[in-house]
Amino acid sequence: KQNFIGKDQFPYQTPVAVVYDTGDYHATMDKVVEMADLGGFEARRAEAAKRGRLRGMGFAHYIEACGIAPSSLVGALGARAGLYEAATVRVNPTGNVSVFTGSHSHGQGHETTFAQVVADMLGMPEANVDIVHGDTNRIPFGMGTYGSRSLAVGGSAIVKSVEKIIAKARKIAAHLLEASESDIVFEDGQFKVAGTDKAKAFAEIALAAYVPHKYPIEEIEPGLEETSFYDPKNFTYPSGGYACEVEADPETGVV
Repeated sequence: KQNFIGKDQFPYQTPVAVVYDTGDYHATMDKVVEMADLGGFEARRAEAAKRGRLRGMGFAHYIEACGIAPSSLVGALGARAGLYEAATVRVNPTGNVSVFTGSHSHGQGHETTFAQVVADMLGMPEANVDIVHGDTNRIPFGMGTYGSRSLAVGGSAIVKSVEKIIAKARKIAAHLLEASESDIVFEDGQFKVAGTDKAKAFAEIALAAYVPHKYPIEEIEPGLEETSFYDPKNFTYPSGGYACEVEADPETGVV
């Protein structure tokens, strides 16, 4: 633990360009020590010795650079590609949503995770969100799935697109509700005029986006579809600790 970066030293500039944004490595190791019952180890080792066994315990702690990006850093290191991720979010006239992502799932369960993110932001059931990936004829150009980057980078691109969707839908809602855009709040899947009972469901705004009868198309284009590219400024730096206790028979080598 004497080599750990202290909790009060974050953000921490490393000697190799990157900055660790946050962490509490001492607390993690304290928890590992508690779970492994280090205090009772000597008694367990003594008991093992009576049976002719050797017993040892080891601890290890790690920091991992994940969310592979940013493009500027890997470019400085010689990479010949950008490491952003892209997402297109299309709201259909029915209010259902299609998400086209460059981050491909091959067993990680992105279809569930990405749908949960979008459904939570828009206040709708996850079943109303369709995730499309893996078809390069349909999805925006992306850099793929590796380096624990799908949610941190690909998910952030999706969030940016949904935020744009909400912003445009708020403009449409303001016209339909005959209110100032600044008075429109979006919560629980509804656009509401603050301080009143006037509201429009997200699905109503989605339909209105494609049937532009009551808002000025000179100011707001019909449709409800947005694309975003996300290139993070830093990696993510998850950390953790391991404890391993081993008992071995010195005569047979059985562990």
